Parts: sequence; structure tokens; C-alpha cells
Amino acid sequence: MRTNDQVIDYLDELRKNQHVSLNELARRTGLAKSSLSRYFNKTRGFPVNKIDKFAKALYTTPEDILGINESKPDNNHVDKSYIVGIERITIPIIGEIACGDPITADQNIDGYATEVFDKPVPSGVLFGLICKGDSMEPTIPNGALAIIHEQPTVEDGEIAAVLVDGDTQATLKRVRHQGNVVMLLADNNDYPPIVLSKDYPGRIIGKCIRYTVNL
Repeated sequence: MRTNDQVIDYLDELRKNQHVSLNELARRTGLAKSSLSRYFNKTRGFPVNKIDKFAKALYTTPEDILGINESKPDNNHVDKSYIVGIERITIPIIGEIACGDPITADQNIDGYATEVFDKPVPSGVLFGLICKGDSMEPTIPNGALAIIHEQPTVEDGEIAAVLVDGDTQATLKRVRHQGNVVMLLADNNDYPPIVLSKDYPGRIIGKCIRYTVNL
């Protein structure tokens, strides 16, 4: 069984191998980033009573973190990446988008998230966007991580990530085509439609295939 310091070292190794930043780990565990920093700096003892949160956030088991070998692991904590038909992949989380750069250029990336998919994982480029605001509620809540499949078009009624404001900001909206006009519709009726035009251009960068949210 690992000592407290060894547990911290192992958690730090896990998160770095999975490209999980402290901000992302704080989001997944629901703990303050300042508290996580103290744990990893070893200036505060690791809270063993919260080990389930860390195990879930880093897709492993409490027994693995503690260094306990058990022949019959608790099925509720099995690392799903080992189950047939499941695959775990790491995707970039996109922040502000630099004009003219590829969507997943290094300067656009705020961090990484590890997501579990049923096989086969969609081919092509996947990235994440943090939802800000309530325009897509109740479908997608504020603060959710939207998983986007990069593609230039979507079908009517599908939710897309659309670049607006001079190709610098991405918004999530349902897309509807009416002749030569493209309308971006919120699921929240308090928000009016956005009409893309020469005066307010935009372009689809991907389709929202799902979202995840921490409770």
C-alpha cells in the first residue's frame, strides 16, 4: 500500500500522462484548484475520504491509487478503458480561437479532457468546448463540456459549433437553412435567432456529438 506522499506522486503521474491540467482536475473532482495545488505540493495531507472523486476523474480505481492489489475489484470502479467495446481518448479543450489558425492549434488549447467512448470512436478530429451561458438549456447546461466532431456542415436541426465575431469566438446553436440564409437557433426561448449574413458572417466548424457535465 502506498504512503500519502506516494499516492500524491502517483496521482500527479496519472494526470500528466492523461494531459489533465489542475484546472481540469478541479473541474472533474469539484475541488478548488488551490486545494489541489497544496496536495500536489505536499503542503497539505491528501484527503483519503475523497479518493473516489480522484479515481473517477482519472479513470482508475481507489485500489489502484492506494496501491492495493485485489483479485476482485469493485465493479463500480472498474477502469472502463479495459472493457471490450469501450475506448478512452484524450481531446483538446479549445478556448479563444486565434483568427486564421487551425482550430486545434496549440495557442487555442486551454487544456485536455479524457473521455470514454463506445467503439468505434468517431473518425476525424474531436475537440471540446466549455459551454458558457444558458442559451442551449435545457438541452445543454451552462458549464458542460461539449464534444465537437470537426466538420464544415451539419444537417438541419443538429447542434453545431459555429465561429462568429471574425472567426474568433465559437457558439453552440442549432442550425437551420432557409434558402440562402443560415439561422442559428437557441434551445432557450429567451434568446432570439442569429442570422448569418455578409454583415454578420459565420462558419460551422463542427457538430456537437454529446456533452459531459460534473454533478
